[in-house]
Amino acid sequence: MVPLSMRILALLNRDGGTLKTTDLDWLSALIRDEFSVHGHEVEVEFCAGREVVAAIEKAAKREDVDVLLVGGGDGTVSAAAAAVFEGETALAILPAGTMNLFARTLQIPLNLEAAVKALAGGTVTKVDVATVNGKPFIHQFAAGLHARMVRFRERITYRSRLGKMWATTRAIALAFKKLPKVEILINVDGRTERLLCSAIAISNNLYGPGHLPFADNPKGGVLGVYVCTEREINRVAKLTLDIFTGKWRDNPSLIVKTAHHVQLAHRGKPRSNRAVRDGELELLDDLSKVELHPLALSVLVPAEATYLERSPGSDGEAAASV
Repeated sequence: MVPLSMRILALLNRDGGTLKTTDLDWLSALIRDEFSVHGHEVEVEFCAGREVVAAIEKAAKREDVDVLLVGGGDGTVSAAAAAVFEGETALAILPAGTMNLFARTLQIPLNLEAAVKALAGGTVTKVDVATVNGKPFIHQFAAGLHARMVRFRERITYRSRLGKMWATTRAIALAFKKLPKVEILINVDGRTERLLCSAIAISNNLYGPGHLPFADNPKGGVLGVYVCTEREINRVAKLTLDIFTGKWRDNPSLIVKTAHHVQLAHRGKPRSNRAVRDGELELLDDLSKVELHPLALSVLVPAEATYLERSPGSDGEAAASV
């Protein structure tokens, strides 16, 4: 339930995605007007992309803020979720990035004006969040091919959303010239096996079918585990396309499971920039402990979001090996 009056801090990354080309005076006025109509107090701040993480961490410590509304891409949203994880402050998302995957999971409209209006009349609920070695992630932790793609993409200069999409396309093509070999010992809810895979990913709740890779139910209560051991480039390319179009359930090259706890033991070298957490490169530790934390993150979401009526853990029945 939403309190009659909430104190909202809107912290917007002016360098993030669509905010670069948005009239920020118009957006500030819209946020203030819409939330004020619903009886909430609003403060709006803008910051540069290089300053956004520090600003988020500072804002999360404020005791006079009920909701931290962040505007930016998935990286900004992930940093904000980590800052308020298991705290009293709720997270709200103004989707202004390229993919906006967690915003899609929360069923927040991707149009900025529609998103502001939906959130202003929204409700606070609790959703799941995952951690890897204690570090929260809201979307995905991955190693192998995904990390290679991100490494290539970061070498390509781009200055717009379309530029990032083109850079991503080029990075995928470069990554497929030589598939990575990741040797891991994986433990899924107590069952261990050794695998040599080209890609492995673990998601905060199972991806839904028929769309980009994001979860349909943020209260599903499970991790999604996706492993590709295929070495034939054409088959891996087909799998990549199927993942982005939501047809991964029907692809025989992908092993899919659900879990509550996953451990990945890795002894390969090098380890730097060999893992991706919510789209950001980081060290792949010798041992990665991934855990789901049910209903550990408070979020402000549209009042009509369909998962508000679903019972927590309802995705647990979706466990499968494909």
